[in-house]
Amino acid sequence: MQQLDFSSYTFRFKNSENKVSIFDEIRKKFIILTPEEWVRQHVVRFLLEEKKYPKSLINVEKVLKVNGLRKRYDVVVFKNDGSIDVLIECKAPEIKIAQATFDQIARYNMTMKAEYLMVTNGMNHYFCQMDFENEKYQFLSELPEYRI
Repeated sequence: MQQLDFSSYTFRFKNSENKVSIFDEIRKKFIILTPEEWVRQHVVRFLLEEKKYPKSLINVEKVLKVNGLRKRYDVVVFKNDGSIDVLIECKAPEIKIAQATFDQIARYNMTMKAEYLMVTNGMNHYFCQMDFENEKYQFLSELPEYRI
């Protein structure tokens, strides 16, 4: 797999039926290794190892309803009170992050109300803090570390 713009992390792999899988610590199972999954697993390690978020507050690939449609988010970090702290959208490295990606995460966030957003393709990372009162977001240079 392609080298990404994250620190170097250790992963567990398995090969079965000519398909490589990577172990997801959050879902506690092996997942087929696609370029997008490679990015998603780096994001999980980034949250755990660098931003010090507890594993118990991280959720990966769950369904949500947006305007009555079933959508699937990539990664969510909850606050201790159950509200959503960070909503993360992962794309494969070859996918260019464009306005459509920000529009997608903004639509998801109308339902989820996360305080922070992260959009990444593993090579480029964008971090935003929401301003719900003025219905906009402000770009940040990095995602804040976990705070209680």
